Amino acid sequence: MRIVRFTPADSAGLGSDPLFGVLNDEDQILVLRGDPIYSGIVPTSSKVALADVRLLAPTIPRSKVVCVGKNYADHAKEMDSEVPKEPVIFIKPNTSVIGPNDIIKWPRITDRVDFEGELAIVIGRICKDISAQNYKDVIYGYTIANDVTARNIQKSDGQWARAKGFDTFCPLGPWIETEFEAKDQKITTILDGELKQSEPLSSMIFKIPEIVEFVTSAMTLLPGDVILTGTPAGIGPMKEGSEVSISIEGLGTLSNKVSPRGN
Repeated sequence: MRIVRFTPADSAGLGSDPLFGVLNDEDQILVLRGDPIYSGIVPTSSKVALADVRLLAPTIPRSKVVCVGKNYADHAKEMDSEVPKEPVIFIKPNTSVIGPNDIIKWPRITDRVDFEGELAIVIGRICKDISAQNYKDVIYGYTIANDVTARNIQKSDGQWARAKGFDTFCPLGPWIETEFEAKDQKITTILDGELKQSEPLSSMIFKIPEIVEFVTSAMTLLPGDVILTGTPAGIGPMKEGSEVSISIEGLGTLSNKVSPRGN
């Protein structure tokens, strides 16, 4: 089941406030009552065409986005790092989240903004100290993320919070797929028509059960919170006006453009 969050066109007669819905194979959205992560699937009598809405980030994390770094061996190598012995985690603020086709704003204080395509886990309930065996109990579904990074600030700061925490630095979307299972599906990133990243999800060093166990051993996750599972090799800088598209088989494509610097 594909869960979308959207604003409808005025002509749809649904108002202009964000709504949730279930997207079917005919690109029709069944409008839901409330946030399904909290309320469950409560359908209304309204339907709207996908072409008549603006998709938003499918979830706005209630507290945080937890990210796993260096979770693909080739990416660790390209960053001149060793493969970690346990997951390396850091946090993006929920204010960094934007949706499909929203603009990634280039901060005036950095001269390099990089893309990092990633699989994202959406948490479905309050959870702490979840074992790897029970990881599915707390996952609502999956979506696609771009862990945008001000690379020179990451290097100069020596830690990652500021470099990865700017507003607009966490595009999510285009929807949440509740029936997805990460296996050998490929994650690919295309920048201005050129393939930059291509790697099967099975290449992750730490798999999803381990990640959920590790993160929840340290902190409580809330419904709607997101875990980014790491990026494969091929990361690199975007230019002003670039368009970056990240795809995962079974999850669709997340596309965003980059603003001029300082906008």
